[in-house]
Amino acid sequence: MESPETIAARAARVQDGLHRAFGVRAKSLDKALSRTGRRLPRRLRAEARRIVDAQSLGGQPKLMRQVDVAALDRAETRVLDYLGNIDRAEARKGRLLALAAAGAAAAFALVSLWT
Repeated sequence: MESPETIAARAARVQDGLHRAFGVRAKSLDKALSRTGRRLPRRLRAEARRIVDAQSLGGQPKLMRQVDVAALDRAETRVLDYLGNIDRAEARKGRLLALAAAGAAAAFALVSLWT
């Protein structure tokens, strides 16, 4: 059976990973996940949500028996592995290039309509 302290430690590690990968600052893992939004793939959001759900059981002994420790281990490992591979500088460069491409396309459309 998992203790509330170990679940809180898991949540803190995932939350720290979200902060390092995306710069998300929040007081809880639940808020951090909502602020991360679609930058985290759906299946990994679901994995991280397992940790939030386990944390929400509040340490009640009978409810804590429902927690699958192996699933929490897998969820934490998968999410942290994915977050470890994210390069913030590369993502920032990609967003800037996408913004520049959109601006160039808009300017091209405006010039082609003008003439």
